[in-house]
Amino acid sequence: MQKPEEVLRYWLDEIGPEGWYSASAALDAEIRSKFLSSWEGAMDGACGLWLTYPVGTLAYIVLTDQFPRNMFRDTEQAFASDRHARAACKVAVTRDWDQRISEPARQFFYLPLMHSENLVDQDRCVRLVAARMARDQSDNLLHAQAHRDVIRQFGRFPFRNLALGRVSTPAEQTWLAAGAYGSALRALRDAQAA
Repeated sequence: MQKPEEVLRYWLDEIGPEGWYSASAALDAEIRSKFLSSWEGAMDGACGLWLTYPVGTLAYIVLTDQFPRNMFRDTEQAFASDRHARAACKVAVTRDWDQRISEPARQFFYLPLMHSENLVDQDRCVRLVAARMARDQSDNLLHAQAHRDVIRQFGRFPFRNLALGRVSTPAEQTWLAAGAYGSALRALRDAQAA
C-alpha cells in the first residue's frame, strides 16, 4: 500500500499535465501495476487516515477518481469508486482544504464533481472552478461547463453507456456520432469566441 505522498509524487511529478488527460495503454498498465492494490485497499476502507488532512485527501481523490479511469478504461469498474471520491471532495471543499493545495494540482479536488452524473454536482463544480482556480486555468472552467452541458442535455454521460451496459437513446446516438464530448467542447469554445 503506497503512502499519499507516493501517489501524488507519481501523478503530479512523474506523469504531470502532459499525461493527465491522454489515453495510453502503457500508462494504464503502469498505473494498474503500481496502484491497483492501493485502490483495492481504499475500497476496503484502508485509507481512512488519508481523509484527515489536505494532502492525504488529494491523494485519496487521485486514487479513487483518476486512477480507476486508467486502470479500468472502458469498463464499468472505471466508475466504481466515484462515490468515494465525490464524498472526499465534498468534505475537503467544505473545509477549504483545496485552498491549501497549489494549482494545477488543486483541480483534482473538483474532478469528482465534474465526473458526476448529478446536475447539482455539476453546477457546484462550475462554481468552484470559476471561484477557486486562476484565470489562466480557464480550460478547466471550459471543461467543467461542457460536462455540465452534457448532463443538462441528457441527464447522464452517453459516452459511458457502453461500459455501463446502458442503452443509448436515439438522441444520444446522434450526439455520439456527431463527435460526442468533443462537439460539446467545440460548441462552447465557439460561443465564447463569438
